[in-house]
Amino acid sequence: MPPRPRSTAAPRLAAANGGRGARRRSETRARLVRAARKLMARKGIGATSIQEITDTADVGFGSFYNHFGSKDEIAQAVMEDAVDSFGDAADRLAETIADPAEVLAASVRHAVRRAEADEAWGWFLVRSALARGGGLRRGLGKRLGRDIRIGAQARRFRLDDPPATMLAAGGAILGIIAGRLQGEIGADAPERAAAVVLRLLGVPSREAERIANRPLPSIQ
Repeated sequence: MPPRPRSTAAPRLAAANGGRGARRRSETRARLVRAARKLMARKGIGATSIQEITDTADVGFGSFYNHFGSKDEIAQAVMEDAVDSFGDAADRLAETIADPAEVLAASVRHAVRRAEADEAWGWFLVRSALARGGGLRRGLGKRLGRDIRIGAQARRFRLDDPPATMLAAGGAILGIIAGRLQGEIGADAPERAAAVVLRLLGVPSREAERIANRPLPSIQ
């Protein structure tokens, strides 16, 4: 008798089950990240527990460790999720603007505007940067440092004390974001933040004001 043809149903079923399993894992991870972002934005990283994250995500406590090894690890995932898409879009400003001071001012203004539009995003930036060691060297802080170095190399910025200046610039942006979210600073917060940072970097005051108030290029 000729051999019976092998059925392909079982491999197809296994592949389908594997695909569904991968989607479920991805969805669970995304729920955990969203829950952590919401809680950490409101309470801060230190005051947020893994139990609260899993409860908010409606996920079993043990499932957390299928995706993250610790609270610090999920905090890093939240930071990457919160920052990367915005940062990648802001990076493209350098493709259309030649002046490093204008690039930096536009990036700062967009960051403050984003924080205004999405308070959870803004509070997460503020609280995660202040709560974690080296927070200003991650996420948007890393990009800020890069843009400042580019301007310094082009002799557009003056950095007498580069580490302190970069920390002061990052702290000023975070402080103005917090002030805006608390209602202590008005709708001109993006422009004020950009002008403050440019002055810290040695740009003359009047020029810093002009750059900070130029038409803002859009980002996607």
